Amino acid sequence: MTTERSLVLIKPDGFQRGLTGEVLRRIEAKGYTLGALAIVTPTRELLAKHYAEHEGKPFYEPLLEFMSSGPVTAAVIEGQDCIKGFRSLAGATNPTDAAPGTIRGDFGRDWGTQVQQNIVHGSDSPDSASREIGIWFPEL
Repeated sequence: MTTERSLVLIKPDGFQRGLTGEVLRRIEAKGYTLGALAIVTPTRELLAKHYAEHEGKPFYEPLLEFMSSGPVTAAVIEGQDCIKGFRSLAGATNPTDAAPGTIRGDFGRDWGTQVQQNIVHGSDSPDSASREIGIWFPEL
């Protein structure tokens, strides 16, 4: 098991629905710690850096529009294998496919093709975690 850090975002839909506390509770209940926490309304510039690998894809512009539509809770979580562990806690990307007991399974809504409105984001690898944490928390 590896102690690592991951970026977690509670997206505008989760923030608007008052789910920040519940998501953070589940993260801490899983045994992970919070290394940094901020509430921000992200700029397009920040989001363009974060989602750079998706530029040019059909969902890129709608994703940036959605993610800049309101406040986001950004957190750095720390713990053993927290990248894999949080992604399991989050559930499948599409809320319709997410298992009950996961964040998306319990709180996600069927958004049709708008899968980006799925409550949370979690880094998918140590490299992406490092890159994403540097974007959202450059002071770390």
